[in-house]
Amino acid sequence: MTHCSDKENDEQSDDTAEKPNKNQKNRSGGKHVSFPPDEQIVSGFAEHRNTDRKADSCLTLTELMVAYQQSCSRHQVQPKAHILQQLQQGVCVGGSVKCLDLKGERLDHRSCEALEVVLKSLHFDFINLQAAQLEENGASSLLDMILYYESTTHLDISDNSGMGTSGWRALAHLIKQSVCLSRLDVCNVPIADYPALSLSKALLTSRLTVLHLHNAQLSGMPLFTLVGALKTNKALQELHLTNNLLNSYQDALQLGDLLRYNTTLQILELSDNVVADAGLEELCEGLRWQIEGLKVLLLRNNQITAKGMVHLAKTLPVLKVLQVLDLGENLLGNEGIQIIRVPLMVNCSVLELGLAQANITCEGAVALAEFLAENHQIQRLDLRQNQVKTGGLMALCLALRINCSLTSLDLDHVPAQEQDEFLMETQARLQSEITQRCLANARLSGLAAETSEMLPAEADGPADSTAAP
Repeated sequence: MTHCSDKENDEQSDDTAEKPNKNQKNRSGGKHVSFPPDEQIVSGFAEHRNTDRKADSCLTLTELMVAYQQSCSRHQVQPKAHILQQLQQGVCVGGSVKCLDLKGERLDHRSCEALEVVLKSLHFDFINLQAAQLEENGASSLLDMILYYESTTHLDISDNSGMGTSGWRALAHLIKQSVCLSRLDVCNVPIADYPALSLSKALLTSRLTVLHLHNAQLSGMPLFTLVGALKTNKALQELHLTNNLLNSYQDALQLGDLLRYNTTLQILELSDNVVADAGLEELCEGLRWQIEGLKVLLLRNNQITAKGMVHLAKTLPVLKVLQVLDLGENLLGNEGIQIIRVPLMVNCSVLELGLAQANITCEGAVALAEFLAENHQIQRLDLRQNQVKTGGLMALCLALRINCSLTSLDLDHVPAQEQDEFLMETQARLQSEITQRCLANARLSGLAAETSEMLPAEADGPADSTAAP
């Protein structure tokens, strides 16, 4: 299953490339694979995949190793020792294997062709092609095979910057047509111009639920193109955009716009960018429109300061669905915590709050303790790598004598050091009490969950005779 090397010269656009008379893949050597028109592919993929796989279901993994070696001989390449080792050690359950790990393997065109017998015979939960040095024809051929045989539910094609136009076209076709692929990782690869346009068009009708695009140079027009497609996407639930130099101007504006229109996305990861205070304002404006959808927003290391907390303070009281908010590694300081203290008290959605390495001292910890004493749904608070000493720990401990919802308060194992030995002993005692009270809340929460599950059945029974009048 290959592409002719001069195929691209005859293709003027993606639309013409996908017409029925262009769905012919061949190679001088006698092997021909003809794909039906796209509309038939969509309806027939699962049937074709199951038929092909049933035909090879009698193969044991040992026999498949032999078949792979024979395929390599036909394509005049050396079998990959790592592939043989995985097949030898693999556990096959109903034609499914956990992983095909090809990370770092050099897969030229013929090596990709030789893999067809493996992709045809087995389904993998995860195929790792990270840094496989895929070139244009090899990438195109391999991705076409993965699509045709529906070989995996999770594909990692990161660190392959040489796929070329043909490879990106095949990847877009895989994204658009696959009924099996649910997660795709394309990290450490520049996504600009044609790749950005190709990816965005595919996402208009994709079934992907998780997309990782870390370090993909998406700032500016590529992000604008991507967001344009995701505004109407009804499948994607997780979008991870770490380390893309996303800025506080046009990029944050686009992401805020995405939150206004998309109600399917549940996790948005924007860590290690430059969203800053102005960008946070745009995101907060978008969050106000979320009446269903986004549950997790990760904003670690985004140059956000106390000034940005002013925008968050206006949004926290009206949030309806956001459950996890991570603001770690930002210079919020005690001032920033004071600004969001009261809005956090009245917030009714956030269950987990990340404030690790946020330049917080005892003053900020006291403000957070006041929030804990008033808020009755927060479940986890991360305060690691902050300068919280005895005074802050004491306030948090007192708050936990009132709060019954917090099940995890993350603190440094070795707290900020006090000079006095008595204070050091007090720190250790306070940390132990905090841990015990969180564990007690966790047990109470588990008991409450069990009780709530029983209540409907018990409601039909007789009244408890021991109940107080």
